[in-house]
Amino acid sequence: MSEETSAKRINKYISETGYCSRREADRLVEAGKVTVNGVIASLGTKVATGDEVRVNNQLVSIQKEPLYIAFHKPIGITCTTLRTVPDNIVEYINHPERIFPVGRLDKPSEGLIFLTTDGDIVNKILRAGNQHEKEYVVTVDRPITDDFIQRMSNGVAIMDTVTRKCKVTRESNYRFRIILTQGLNRQIRRMCKTLGYQVTKLVRVRIMNIHLDGLQEGQWRYFTKEELLTIHELVANSVMTAEASVIDDEE
Repeated sequence: MSEETSAKRINKYISETGYCSRREADRLVEAGKVTVNGVIASLGTKVATGDEVRVNNQLVSIQKEPLYIAFHKPIGITCTTLRTVPDNIVEYINHPERIFPVGRLDKPSEGLIFLTTDGDIVNKILRAGNQHEKEYVVTVDRPITDDFIQRMSNGVAIMDTVTRKCKVTRESNYRFRIILTQGLNRQIRRMCKTLGYQVTKLVRVRIMNIHLDGLQEGQWRYFTKEELLTIHELVANSVMTAEASVIDDEE
């Protein structure tokens, strides 16, 4: 049994809530200021998962650190938390914590998607006004021309709007790389269709500073400390106003 799920001594538990030090917690316990499930605690009292701890009648609890996951979504997995949907992303990963995806990646597409327990960062990343980069490698059904690259880069009329200018580079005769700073629903597929192309494969390889490199299809990993620090720096000034509406997401 891990330390997180096993019983903790009362002074250790209180200190981990950030209320005070273990030594001060001992003083509070000795003064009868601490209760566990309504019963005055003693120095030997242990706290188990689900117990209610109060200090000076104030409820205290240990706040778990948010989880941040990078996942290589396979084709056929649906980005929803609804477990009634077949092949949903939450059941596929089967994480013990209640995680949810940041945005979406179309069912026929594969590649990088974030999952987290942190609702605040979800809103900051998804706000359309924040223009966070997402990079894709796309394969189409016929040879790519210079005109196609230019038109994709300058904006394509879809869904009663014109897509934001973006960076597009040719990788081979049938494959190109595109970096978007918006996320209209099925955007890349719709852009290609308007220009007379059909997408045969779409892989998201980067979101902001997180890359797909090293993650095999179906694998996931936690963000590194350095990645998480950069993410928080990138969203520090994120627009949270009504005019920066949440994007539909994704390609």
